[in-house]
Amino acid sequence: MKPADTKIAFIGLGLMGVPMAHNLLKAGYHLKGFDLNSQVAEKFSSIAGFELVSSPAKAIEGSDVTILMLPDSAIIDAMLWGSNGQPGIASQFKSGSYLLDMSSSSPISSRENNQKLSAMGIHFVDAPVSGGVKKAIDGSLAIIVGGQKSDFEVCLPLLEKMGKSIVYVGTAGAAHAVKALNNYVSAAGLIAASEALNAAEKFGLDPHVVNTVFNASTGRNNTTENKVENFMLNEAFNSGFSLALMRKDLQIALGLIEGMNCYSSLAKQCVATARAADEQLGKGADHTAMYGFVKAQS
Repeated sequence: MKPADTKIAFIGLGLMGVPMAHNLLKAGYHLKGFDLNSQVAEKFSSIAGFELVSSPAKAIEGSDVTILMLPDSAIIDAMLWGSNGQPGIASQFKSGSYLLDMSSSSPISSRENNQKLSAMGIHFVDAPVSGGVKKAIDGSLAIIVGGQKSDFEVCLPLLEKMGKSIVYVGTAGAAHAVKALNNYVSAAGLIAASEALNAAEKFGLDPHVVNTVFNASTGRNNTTENKVENFMLNEAFNSGFSLALMRKDLQIALGLIEGMNCYSSLAKQCVATARAADEQLGKGADHTAMYGFVKAQS
């Protein structure tokens, strides 16, 4: 997929989508973008090759690749197949084009979408990302990829403009399954660290010192290494990833675990904790505010 020969539609220009699209533009690709927030156009004013359009249907006109960076599978499915009497855009994709779902979607929905789109001559690739806004900006995201191996190989040059670690994990839906499970493990670590540091402080210990011990010991995880000092103990709670999205990711993971008839006790508790925190802290709360929620319970 050479920049000069590839027209891209980018649907979903939020905190992650904007820097990802910027990196594609810097690499020479031409993009037509859509987001419900029309003010997003201001974020592309200094970069050539970008056109903000008024609908997803207009974005995909003539596009060789459509990239989705949307909140959840319900939104994606409604956009593709229609809802409430409104038609979807799936029938308007150019034959032989590629749909890259880079959202954190349901792996079950991804498999179903792959089957439908494949029958229409559309190549479906699930390619969710990990790493947050910082890595989206510098193009060093971890990207997990599922779909036909040949489709992955075609899309790889494009993915390399947005990510550094790109791992192919299997057929369609596999990447969204791995992403959901990864997010579950990460969220469980966040909740555990929040509870442990709260208990340490109640015992009279300095949580900064305790976290230093965690990072030199077996309790080390992504939260203790990257979030505790930067966003939690200082009560900044501004990592850029919302608690609502963490809750959604946990629910996707739980659905997958239960769908495979697997033991899910801890996953259920993590979902319950995330739900309680999300409902108490309200819209816009950062996921690192879990620490504040835990402290407020005792």
